[in-house]
Amino acid sequence: MDILAIGSSSTQGVGASAPNFTYPAQLQIDLAAALRQKVVVENAGVGGETVASTLVRLKTLLNGEKPDLVIWQVGTNDAVSGEDEATFRAEVEQGLRLARDAGVPLVLLDQQYFPAIKDVDRYERFVRIVHEVGAEYHDPIFPRYALMKAWGAESPALLRAMLWKDGFHMSDRGYGCLALDLAADMAPLLTPRLNMAATRASVSVVK
Repeated sequence: MDILAIGSSSTQGVGASAPNFTYPAQLQIDLAAALRQKVVVENAGVGGETVASTLVRLKTLLNGEKPDLVIWQVGTNDAVSGEDEATFRAEVEQGLRLARDAGVPLVLLDQQYFPAIKDVDRYERFVRIVHEVGAEYHDPIFPRYALMKAWGAESPALLRAMLWKDGFHMSDRGYGCLALDLAADMAPLLTPRLNMAATRASVSVVK
């Protein structure tokens, strides 16, 4: 299974001590173990990107050799940079249409939580937009924001351990926990699809 992980710095892995500690690298291991098959997760993260820039790359990548699945980590930079909410919604919708038109399933990974959010109400409106658009298009959404916020509610020390020294990007431990939880959520969604593909392949061989 070939998976494209696209997004900004938390996909690229800013804060990870080495490339194998990014969330895509750790997800590749965790998902392969859960699915009991080879999984390749391509890391297409570019630090600092907003949705508009990611859309250009996503379109190009989907016009090439198509992955079996896209994980789109989206929205943090738009929420903190003052992007217009209506524009953000339209751009997320455009990305989901690109994947749908290409026939590639997509999973949304929403914004990260961090203690220094300046306008929590505005930031959380951007998080809701991701969930509303995902629900409209029937694409699965992994609630990273809620997960990280729960870490902080459980223990400020726990959240600090999950974050890098800048208090914004994730640490090796944070990326590892994200990957493990994401794999646990994705495996039940992917297993029926893999079983169906295996059945079709066996029927084709019999014919």
